[in-house]
Amino acid sequence: MTLWRAVPAMFCMAFFGAIFSPSANADEWNKKTVVTFSGPVEIPGVHLEGWGILPAGTYVFKLVDSSSDRHIVQIFNQDETIIYATILAIPNYRLKATDKTVMTFNEGISDRPEALRAWFYPGANSGEEFVYPKAKAVELAKVTHTPVLAVVADLKEEAAKPDEPRLVEELRQVPLMAVKPTGEVVDVAEVVQATPPANVDPTPAIDVAAPVSPQISENTLPDTASFLPLVALLGFLALSSAVTIRAIRNRVV
Repeated sequence: MTLWRAVPAMFCMAFFGAIFSPSANADEWNKKTVVTFSGPVEIPGVHLEGWGILPAGTYVFKLVDSSSDRHIVQIFNQDETIIYATILAIPNYRLKATDKTVMTFNEGISDRPEALRAWFYPGANSGEEFVYPKAKAVELAKVTHTPVLAVVADLKEEAAKPDEPRLVEELRQVPLMAVKPTGEVVDVAEVVQATPPANVDPTPAIDVAAPVSPQISENTLPDTASFLPLVALLGFLALSSAVTIRAIRNRVV
């Protein structure tokens, strides 16, 4: 094989390797986020027995199901060998995204850990608003003076295996509501903005200077820089050049 024939072949293989190799943005589909809490945090959902409150430490949040207007989020330990909780969440829109992870809390409860309210992935306008058991939602809404999402039926909050398929399916189907500070029960759509308002440009407007909650460590977008696209482009150009040269040679002959 001559050099002119070998070079396009090598670049061609590199080109197809770049196309079919695993995505460099592998964490973006499940929004994997590593979070370090400086203090204990209360969580909703079906949690591992004895883990309704997460001690200070490092945890991994992942979106495991987003096939509808209900999302399923799971919380893992740092090395992802233990699942502490499976949580139901509703997409909630914010006008301005940030380049860092943002966790919000139901604040105002004295002498108790803050309760996790929502999770926003870096660069995303839509976040995850967490759903609490009804009794807890009523308590949080009254103390924080903010509506809280809740499940209508009482679900088992502790489980030996919080990721059990049966429990996940229950979260997908259980009726939902929102509890106002007055105790009034309303439809979820009245307190959650799932999509951009009609007069708002849906293109994310990232505020790089926005502060991160002091409760968590900063977590920026994953570094996805790669030479694969450049290699693919070079391979394509080399292949095109080889075809052109061959055509010219055929004409000359």
